[in-house]
Amino acid sequence: MNGAKKIVLAEDNSMLSKLLKFKLEKEGYSLFIADNGKKTIELIEEHNPELILTDIMMPFVSGLEVISHVRNKLNLLTPIVVFSAAGQEQIVLKAFDLGATDFMSKPLSPNELVLRVKRLLS
Repeated sequence: MNGAKKIVLAEDNSMLSKLLKFKLEKEGYSLFIADNGKKTIELIEEHNPELILTDIMMPFVSGLEVISHVRNKLNLLTPIVVFSAAGQEQIVLKAFDLGATDFMSKPLSPNELVLRVKRLLS
C-alpha cells in the first residue's frame, strides 16, 4: 500500500458499492468491500481501516451489530458512517446510540459522501 487511507465499505447493493469504490479510489483512498455484515467485521479486523462506511440493512450481521462490534468488542474509535433508507428514524437513533459518527439517508449522493469522507479523514 502506498499509505492511502483505508476504508471498509459495507454495502449489499453491488451497483452502489462499485460506484462508491470508483469515486473514493479516484480520491486516493484504498477500499475494502463487504456485501454482508460478517465479512465487514472480518475486513475491519484484518485491515484496521481509518473509516468504516456501512449500510444498516445487510445479510447475516446488520450495520448496527457492526457498530456495536467495533465499539464494544474491538474498542476502536474509528469513524463510522451509516447509510439507511429514509424513514427509519428509530434505527438511525440506535446507530448513534451505538457509536455511529455520521449518517446518510439512501438514496445517497456519491459526491456528498466523498465530501463527508474527506472531512472525517482530513
